[in-house]
Amino acid sequence: MHAYALVVDPERQWAITGSNSTRHRVKNNLPGTPEFCPMIFRTRELNAYVDRNLAAQARALVADVPADLLARTAAFLLLKDSRSSFEIEGEDPPQDRIQRWGQVIGEAGRRSIDLDELLRLQRIVIGDARFVQLGLRTEGGFVGEHDRNTGTPIPDHISAKHHDLEELMNGLTAFDRLAAPELDPVIAAAVLAFGFVYIHPFEDGNGRLHRFLIHHVLAARGFNPSGIVFPVSAVILDRIDDYRRTLESYSQRLLPLIRWAATERGNVEVLNETADFYRFFDATPHAEFLFSCVARTVDVDLPAETAFLAGYDTFKKRVSALVDMPDRVMDLLFRFLRQNDGTLSKRAREREFASLTDAEAVEIQSIYNEILPTLSGARKDAP
Repeated sequence: MHAYALVVDPERQWAITGSNSTRHRVKNNLPGTPEFCPMIFRTRELNAYVDRNLAAQARALVADVPADLLARTAAFLLLKDSRSSFEIEGEDPPQDRIQRWGQVIGEAGRRSIDLDELLRLQRIVIGDARFVQLGLRTEGGFVGEHDRNTGTPIPDHISAKHHDLEELMNGLTAFDRLAAPELDPVIAAAVLAFGFVYIHPFEDGNGRLHRFLIHHVLAARGFNPSGIVFPVSAVILDRIDDYRRTLESYSQRLLPLIRWAATERGNVEVLNETADFYRFFDATPHAEFLFSCVARTVDVDLPAETAFLAGYDTFKKRVSALVDMPDRVMDLLFRFLRQNDGTLSKRAREREFASLTDAEAVEIQSIYNEILPTLSGARKDAP
């Protein structure tokens, strides 16, 4: 009896266990379904990232961190990610909206992803939906600008045709349910999240939901330490040009293959069949980019934030032994020192901290500068 031939060579591309087709004498190990099956090549870079076992490294980093310090680290990283996700979209929402979206990110991975869940998340993302059509698009979609004089679309990316959305979304959610659990978590997250953003199924909210799906896969697979959200959006914001280049790595190649016409409402109408472009794209660059973001979180953000809070606690304890002051004033003192390279400005000494003696001010500055190495590379705001 001859062995079944593999559809995908697992030495060259990521695949799943798959199932045998006795009629064709092949094993279908494609990582998806006919409705949605992007592919990822086994590059040297991706193999190196997988071999690093970043999940184990992250768990080791926090293993000896005191519970209260870890909880504060987690809270800040969560808020940081939520705020950054809005900033990527060019939005500056009120703090309560940032916190609400942060709560949603914190719950990522607890619910299975299907269309109803994505619609629920879209309602949360949009908030005020008076001027936005919720649900799957009922017309074309694109990312780009409009000509200032004529209003003609100038697309950077053209989204999937609205007639194809239901089938594509069924394929995407089937990937999350069936194929993703057999793939490396970061690779699965890249396929799901970037597949979603290329399809662009909604009129608004796609960007934040795209990044939520990264958190969904990582949390569902237990990739990040319990209670910790990797601030992927914050890293993306820091590397926004690389992020855009990653998105354009496919969008720019796709544009010449799509025939479209402008509509009277300044939208696009796609004239040819394009569904396969969103089902079967090469997601290798996207996986490499996402892995680099996750690696930076493990190598830099998580240890830096933990060190920052530990350093702040040391500062607070030693200053409290010298001068009794409320937490609010202590936070302000720390922030002023942080912003002025370890010294209190003349303005601060004459106003907010006029009650300090010269000797106390010198000692406080000395305490801060003594712990400064533990704060290197950490955030500049007070806890």
